[in-house]
Amino acid sequence: MAHIIVVGNEKGGSGKSTTCMHVATALLRMGHRVGALDLDLRQRSFGRYIENRQAEVVREGLELPMPDYRELPEVDPATLSPGENAQDHRISAAVAELDAVCDFIVIDCPGSHTRLSQVAHSLADTLITPLNDSFIDFDLLARINPDTGRVTGPSIYAEMVWNARQLRARAGLKPIDWIVLRNRLGAQQMHNKKKVGQALSELSRRIGFRVAPGFSERVIFRELFPRGLTLLDLRDVGVGNLNISNIAARQEVRDLLKELNLPGVRVDF
Repeated sequence: MAHIIVVGNEKGGSGKSTTCMHVATALLRMGHRVGALDLDLRQRSFGRYIENRQAEVVREGLELPMPDYRELPEVDPATLSPGENAQDHRISAAVAELDAVCDFIVIDCPGSHTRLSQVAHSLADTLITPLNDSFIDFDLLARINPDTGRVTGPSIYAEMVWNARQLRARAGLKPIDWIVLRNRLGAQQMHNKKKVGQALSELSRRIGFRVAPGFSERVIFRELFPRGLTLLDLRDVGVGNLNISNIAARQEVRDLLKELNLPGVRVDF
C-alpha cells in the first residue's frame, strides 16, 4: 500500500502547498512513484503548482519529474449506499486509484475545517502541519495562559487530529506520525521565538507530535510557484551557481526529508 502523507493546518498561509510540492519532488527525484491530491477545491494551490510545472515543461522543453496528480472524481448521488457520504466516496476512490500505482500519496488539505480534510487526516500515515512561528498560528494547536505562557489545553485542530487518531485505532491501523513544522523562523533568537518553541515542546509531550524546523521566509519560494519549480529543480533549468540563500533553502528541504523518516526513503540529494 502507498504511504499517505497529509499536509494539514486549518489556517491559510502557513506554507502547506510549498511543503507538498517540495516533498513530492524530493521523493520523485529519489526514484519513488508519487501521487498527488489537492482537497482545497476552491483555491487549489497545490494543483495550480503542478499545473504550472506541466506548463513549464512544455514551454521550455524540460524533463522534470512529475507527480501523478488526480482530481477528485465526481459521484452520482444515486450510486451511493444508504448513509454514505459523497465526499468520503470521492476521496476514497481517488486514493484507491493512486494506491495501485504509487509508493507515496501527498495530500494537501484546505486551510479550513471540511469533511474532506477530516477524512484525509484519518488516512494519514504521516501528518505534516506547517506552522508559522507565532502564537496566532499556535492557537490552532492549543490555548495558553497569557500570564504564565503555559499550555492550558488542546485547541480545535489538535482535537481534530485526536479524533483522526481514534478512528485509525478503532480500524486497527498504525498510529499517525505527526510532525509540526516551524516555518518562517526568524534568523535571530527573539524572545517570542523562544516562547513559541517552549510552548511547542510542552505541547508535543502532551498530545504526541514531533517538532521540526521548516522553511525560512525566502523570496525564492514565491518566485518558483508561477513556473511550478522547486529548489531541487534549479540546476535542471540552468541555474548552475546557487547563491548562499538557495543553498541554505535546499538544505532545509533535505533536513525535512530526513526528519520525516519515511519508509524506504534514503535522502541522497
